[in-house]
Amino acid sequence: MEKTKILILDDNDLQRSKFENLFSNQEGIEIVGSSNDGFEGLKLILDLKPDLVIMDMVLQNYDGFELLEKIKNGCGEDHPKILVVSSLKGEDFASKAIELGANYYMVKPIMDEVLIKRVKATMNSEEPIKKTVTPQRTQNRALDEKITNVFLTVGIPAHIKGYQFLREAVKMAVSEPEVINSITKQLYPSIAEKYSTTASKVERAIRHAIEVAWNRGRIENINALFGIKVYSSNEKPTNGEFIALVADKMLIEGA
Repeated sequence: MEKTKILILDDNDLQRSKFENLFSNQEGIEIVGSSNDGFEGLKLILDLKPDLVIMDMVLQNYDGFELLEKIKNGCGEDHPKILVVSSLKGEDFASKAIELGANYYMVKPIMDEVLIKRVKATMNSEEPIKKTVTPQRTQNRALDEKITNVFLTVGIPAHIKGYQFLREAVKMAVSEPEVINSITKQLYPSIAEKYSTTASKVERAIRHAIEVAWNRGRIENINALFGIKVYSSNEKPTNGEFIALVADKMLIEGA
């Protein structure tokens, strides 16, 4: 079976090296080249004919938008699929990239397993290149629904204060995964400010919500939901562990 040929374009040397190492260890994938330069990237695309290009929008010489336009105009129907992974946030950036030929736009930081899943989905898709992106309001509503389903399954009642705080915490961890490493200094205070309360009350309310779920004895539901035996009835996760667990599930499912 032929391997999927991937070209990596990213101005950040560490990020580019990370992607190279990540995909070099994936069966059925071959890294055919990498560069921090958009001009050189175009030459590599024309010479190496990769199946997929993983690229940032920040590149030397040609930036991402200029490179996308040149790929679109210079490669004809034989252009590779393109997955943008960039720190540039906002619907305007994503919409413009999609319009210029990108198949998908992801915002850094991104978890390894989420990126791998998206690469495989992009390569397996026979659909034409998307011309639009999902509006942020629709994305937020879909994420809210997914989190609600998780909370209902594990037995967290919607009427308690910790439910709202916990949902907000998961949404923050989905959009900014690194926040999980700064719960007391960043996550709790941010939620407290939004709901006009204190960080300590946010922490206690979230702890109470998790305890309610465990006291209801729905451990089997919890383990089934995450596909692994996460906890037993005698052990409860910390706030951070539970938030990270739910956020990871949302990210893996493409939230």
